[in-house]
Amino acid sequence: MGVISKDSEQIKLFFHSGNSLGKQTLAYAESSKKSFLGIDLAEQSVTGTQWAEIASGLDIPLSELIDTSHPDFVAAYGTEQVQLDGHDWMKVLEQYPVALAFPIAVMGNEFHAIQSPSDFTRLIENDSAGIQKPYHKN
Repeated sequence: MGVISKDSEQIKLFFHSGNSLGKQTLAYAESSKKSFLGIDLAEQSVTGTQWAEIASGLDIPLSELIDTSHPDFVAAYGTEQVQLDGHDWMKVLEQYPVALAFPIAVMGNEFHAIQSPSDFTRLIENDSAGIQKPYHKN
């Protein structure tokens, strides 16, 4: 059982408002008709356990959640390839959340990496696929 609450009727969006992809994805989420909860890492902390659950849900190592070319990361760790264990990558995310590589959307038990705002749009469209839309009522 995970520590992140999951609701199939709500999108939980983990993002950082200090980067453009985070801001753009938030704008898409706010304009959608879907219920959502935004977790702005500039204002809210995410625990190491939650980061581990997110990485597991995305089926990627923790290190892939971090943009190692981000200026804050480079200032702290340099430009050489960094070898850290899972616990250390969690600490990086806790100390430098602005270095999050991409926003993450959680819908029910599904985790989605949002690499571009259009990824979020496709996620919303796929979630509403099969719902009849009243485009042309006669």
